[in-house]
Amino acid sequence: MSQANPRVLPGYRLSISFTLLYLSVLVIIPLGVCVVTATQLSWDQFRAAVWTERARAAYALTFGASLAAACISAVLGLLIAWVLVRYEFPGRRIVDALVDLPFALPTAVAGLVFSNLYVANGWLGRFLVPLGVEGAYSRLAVVLVLVFIGFPFVVRTLQPVLAALDGEAEEAAALLGASRWQTFRRVTFPTLLPGLLTGFALAFARGLGEYGSVVFVSGNMPFKTEIAAFLIVSRLEEGGPNSYREATAIATVLLCASFLMLVFINRLEARSRKWSG
Repeated sequence: MSQANPRVLPGYRLSISFTLLYLSVLVIIPLGVCVVTATQLSWDQFRAAVWTERARAAYALTFGASLAAACISAVLGLLIAWVLVRYEFPGRRIVDALVDLPFALPTAVAGLVFSNLYVANGWLGRFLVPLGVEGAYSRLAVVLVLVFIGFPFVVRTLQPVLAALDGEAEEAAALLGASRWQTFRRVTFPTLLPGLLTGFALAFARGLGEYGSVVFVSGNMPFKTEIAAFLIVSRLEEGGPNSYREATAIATVLLCASFLMLVFINRLEARSRKWSG
């Protein structure tokens, strides 16, 4: 009697068909249309649209702020996830619920709140601005709001990893004379690294595409605090004969750069899993 192939689960064809349909309709086709629209420009037109001095400044701020915010989110998210998993304290469930607040809160609301807090007469700005800390309408403001919307990705990625972490390895390291820092660096951190990189990638990708909160706190000053997403909107509002194609050209550059960065981070994550395994 022949055995059924254990690698083929019931409903496989229906499931894979639905998955491909979903990816095609909601992901591949819209992104493909964006790329095709951008290719309607000649090479000189494409380069003139995407490589102006203003566009380069917007790219630098977008990727630089997203990278800085993702690094801060990785550290902050690791600390918060560690506290929520390893310690019991009054109000722990409330703190855990507050981590998800940036997911539920409209990003425009976050931008309004941050801009009001850090202006010169705001609750925090009245103390920070005299010290030279400009938390509104500056590059620092962009990083702050990106950290606000990015750190929950790191926390939620690391929490199940920390919860499933085997405590016996840490105990064995302590019995062998390792300090707490040595145990964390050589035993715990290698296990957390793949999840930390995943959370970092999610926060970085989220920062690249953020618009609603940044548009309120950055001031949108060309060459200074203008992000690439706002530059796309500006191109659309100009209303020229090629404004839509030029906007999609800038969007295509962001799409390609984001894709390459995610591929690099995913390869790094795969290597870290191999090293930790």
